[in-house]
Amino acid sequence: MDIKIEKKPWYIRYRYHMLGGLAFIIFLIYVISLSLGPRKLRIETDNIQIAEVKDDKFMEYVDVEGLVQPILTIKVNTREAGSVDRIVGEEGNMMKQGDTILVLTNPDLIRSIEDQRDEWAKQRITYKEKEIEMEQKSLTLKQQTLQAQYEMERLSKSFGLDKEEYKMGIKSKAELQVSEDEYEYKLKNTALQMESLKHDSTVTIIRKELLSNDLEREGKKLKRAEERLEGLVVKAPIGGQLSFVKVTPGQQVASGESIAEIKVLDQYKIHTSLSEYYIDRITTGLPATVNYQGKRYPLKITKVVPEVKDRMFDVDLVFTGDMPENVRVGKSFRVQIELGQPEQAVVIPRGNFYQSTGGQWIYKINASKTKAIKVPLTIGRQNPLQYEITEGLQPGEFVVVTGYDTFGDAEELILK
Repeated sequence: MDIKIEKKPWYIRYRYHMLGGLAFIIFLIYVISLSLGPRKLRIETDNIQIAEVKDDKFMEYVDVEGLVQPILTIKVNTREAGSVDRIVGEEGNMMKQGDTILVLTNPDLIRSIEDQRDEWAKQRITYKEKEIEMEQKSLTLKQQTLQAQYEMERLSKSFGLDKEEYKMGIKSKAELQVSEDEYEYKLKNTALQMESLKHDSTVTIIRKELLSNDLEREGKKLKRAEERLEGLVVKAPIGGQLSFVKVTPGQQVASGESIAEIKVLDQYKIHTSLSEYYIDRITTGLPATVNYQGKRYPLKITKVVPEVKDRMFDVDLVFTGDMPENVRVGKSFRVQIELGQPEQAVVIPRGNFYQSTGGQWIYKINASKTKAIKVPLTIGRQNPLQYEITEGLQPGEFVVVTGYDTFGDAEELILK
């Protein structure tokens, strides 16, 4: 007897196909959701640097490298032209003020000065001759003055005697009148003669003074000319180290030519260059420090050169207290120039995220520290160790500050 076989329902017959199709649909939805959702990247925490956002002291400063230079460098110039006869000072020697560096020779200058000496000697002889002549004339004038005074006194006595004789009746009135007229004439004549002698004496004195002034002036000219001979000996204008002499024996040099350099080594300065970004904030008097072998040495800015070259400008600093023991010209130190006083601020450490994001965003880690999500960020001031955060983060949060070069455009980082 045949047994009737019942046909199974379709959902039972095709259940495996349906389960496979459902799994494929679920997988497809998963793939689509991954492609449409934020891009995620799995990373090892050992390959990144995580930092805490803190409310801490923030001080804006610039950290740069500076070179030690002498506090003052003096260029030595020649006062006279000539050829180098011999070099006395050697490069590297310590010089005192007035020490001889080199000696020049100038035959033309020597001949010119000798000619001036001869001319001055001739002028002295001429002056002496004229002085003797004027002295003789002065004596003659004094003698003539004395004679005139004598004549006036004699006439005065003679006229007085005539008046007495007239009173006594010895002389007539007509004779007295003649005597009086003669007396008045000679009196006026003698007065004119006295005035002329006085004028001649004054002129003689003035001439003597003029001649004396001329001789004195010529003597000063000769002295200045002789001082030019001293200019042939080039001496150190200040004490210091003779850093170089750039002439050789026999070389012809011009007046005012720079031939050597002296470095003053009783104090040092540090020279550095800063980015033009800081040019409006760097001024003389700003404090700075050098950290060397665990000790801080204070400095201050003494000179700011406002000229910008290759987007940099130059700054000089000097030590305001103790200096490191091994300070030498040419040695380099790291210098921190302070741009303000320490302030309380929200800060994070510096990292390469800034180069990748421009400081516009950062990866912030969630509370469970299982992932990091990209969040917007606003950075204010910065120093070589920290960034000041003005918006986007709060103290106590954690962020990823390094490794951004390998993250690509991932929106989320899955931390493992």
